[in-house]
This record gives sequence, C-alpha cells and structure tokens, in this order.
Amino acid sequence: MSLKKTNSNWIKIEQDGMEIYILGTAHVLDESRKEVENLIDEIDPDTVCVELCDSRYQSLKDKDRWKNLDIVKVIREGKGFLLLANMILSSFQKKVGADLESAPGDEMIAAFQIAEQRNKNVVLADRDVNITLQRTWRLSPFMDKMKVLEILFESLFVKEEIKKEDVKNLLAEQDVMNEMMGELSKKLPKVKEVLIDERDHYIANKIVTAPGKKILAVVGKGHLKGIEAAIKKRLPYDPSIEKTPVKQKWTKMIPWAVGLLFIALIIFAFTKGSAVGWETLKAWTIACGTSTAIFAALVLAHPFTILASWVAAPLKLVAVPVSSSILLTLLETLLRKPRVEDFEKLNQDMQSFKGFMKNRVTKILVVLTAITIGTYIGRFIALIWIGKILVTH
Repeated sequence: MSLKKTNSNWIKIEQDGMEIYILGTAHVLDESRKEVENLIDEIDPDTVCVELCDSRYQSLKDKDRWKNLDIVKVIREGKGFLLLANMILSSFQKKVGADLESAPGDEMIAAFQIAEQRNKNVVLADRDVNITLQRTWRLSPFMDKMKVLEILFESLFVKEEIKKEDVKNLLAEQDVMNEMMGELSKKLPKVKEVLIDERDHYIANKIVTAPGKKILAVVGKGHLKGIEAAIKKRLPYDPSIEKTPVKQKWTKMIPWAVGLLFIALIIFAFTKGSAVGWETLKAWTIACGTSTAIFAALVLAHPFTILASWVAAPLKLVAVPVSSSILLTLLETLLRKPRVEDFEKLNQDMQSFKGFMKNRVTKILVVLTAITIGTYIGRFIALIWIGKILVTH
C-alpha cells in the first residue's frame, strides 16, 4: 500500500487494487463545492462517497421538510430532546453559512448531484444522525451531557460574524485542527469518541466496501486524519456502532427505584409521627412543584402549564411510569398549538434565541427541556430537605 498526499485538502490511498481519494472540505465554504466538482472531473471515479446519511440528505434537499413535522408524535415518542439537538445544530450551521454566503452541506449535495449526472455510483457514507445523537446522549456521563447542552444552547447566542478568511486559515492549519480534536478528546472524551471516532470508522468502512476500483470520498476536514488512519491501519470494524445502545435492564428500574426511595422515606417519616410524615410530604410537594414551575416560568410557558407543573411534578411520586415532563409538554402543545406560519418560519426562527422562543414549534421543545431540568433539580432538593427532616426528628 502506498500513501500519497497531493495537497492539504485531499489524500490518495492505494490499497488492495483500489485508488481511494479522500477530500476534506469545509461544510460551509463555497470553494469546497467547486473543489468537489473539479476533483470528480479530474479523477473520474467509479463511486463517490459523501459524508451524509439519508436523514441529512433529505433535510438538505427538502428545505420545507419541517412543514410535515408532527410535533405531538415527537413528544409522545420521547424524541423531543433529539429533535431539539438536531434543530440547534442545524441553526448554528445555517448561521455560519449565512455569514460565509454559502449553504451548509452544499458541497455534499453537489458531490451527490454531479456523480449522478455522470452516471457514477453514489454512497451515502455517514451514520444516521439520529443514531449518532442517541449514542452520544446515552453513552456520555451525566456531566458531559450537561456540557453538551450548554454548548448547544450557547450556540444560539453567537452573534459575532464569521469571516471566510478565518475559516480558510483554520482549515489550512492541520496542526490547529488536530489540536482542536485533542482538546475535545480531553474535555469530552466520550462525546469525541461517538461524534468523531466512531463516524471515522463507519465512513472508512463505507469507503473500502464501496463498488468500483476508484473511489472519491467527500468528507468534512475534521474527519480526514481519522478516516485515513482507519483505512491505512486496517482497523477492524465494529458493526455495533450502527445501533442505538439498548438501555440495560437495571437502568429502566432507576425511575421506579427513585420513586420507591421517596415513598419509603415518607413512610418511615410517618413511623416517627404523623406530624413528621406530613412535613416530609410538604417538603416533597414544595420542592418538586416549585422547582418545576419556576423553570417552566423562566421559559415563559403558558400560565396554565406553569400551574399544572406545580401539581404534576409532585404526583410523579405515585405515578412512576408516567413522564410528567411529556404530559406537561403535550399540555403546552394543546394550549399553544403550532400554526402554519410557525412551520413556514422555522428555518429562519431557528437561527436566533429570540426566534427559538417566539416560534411555537421550538418553544415547545424549550419548555420540555426546562420542565425536565426543573423536575430533576426539585427531586434533588426534596431529597436533601427530607433527609434533614428525618435527621432532626
């Protein structure tokens, strides 16, 4: 096997009778689109692999896909956080694309379209974005999840204009790119493993199993080194990375265990006297109800949703299988049902925090997030409060 580098943006690997060209692009630079077109014409590949999954390809191709969104179904199926993460990532990329006067993912669509026009095989080589997000969430430690949420929401507040020259300079410096990956690995190792490393292996496997002897892969610049290493070192492929991690049976018991713990503590409190028992019930109700209601109010949920959250959150103690967050979010959806104009303006509104809060579709998802956080904080406060009551009696 011989490895030849032709420039800083693409490499050529000769292996097992195959010629593999891997082009690293910036997903939001118009120059990347031109580079893709020129390279396809120059090397005339049998197959073009693009760093897209079917979900992302359809979303880039169909700009009005949000109009068919069934927000109630999403909430009922417990996919609200997944959809919110998708929307925030999409909004940030569109914001960057607007600053650089190019459409995000344009070079990937161009690679797909040009390959089809020239009767080339086309392979959507990336793992489904929903599986990637689900694996990131389920496999990451709690604190890493909080950091990811913080980063996602901070991206909504980014107002500084991003210049083309800055992006070009960053992409030109491979050491800077490697340093950024190194920092991500240190601060969020599991997130980096799922978002970057697993996808490097997935894409590399798609490339080496693609039909034909001459393959062109169009990927983001950040994946160039990882894919190269996976192919060059013939790293074994693990098909389990294509699946959403199945929750362990014991994790499904956690909500029950938490509920039973609080019930046991309250029963124990009543053995110390009815006054102590009622005091613990009051602590549970005030802590859970107030915390959830405050967080609902902070994101300007409907007044009735705020009131209902004060009642529903404490009831979770005796209704473990029922998610109060989902029930309250469905109530918010009923009270402020998204209008046609909300779906029509969704792409525009997603590009700012103000738009997120104004649009009824995204507002529902923000309410879901706030209520869920408020509920967990309320339970934590209740546990400390009840503990103090039992210790002092």
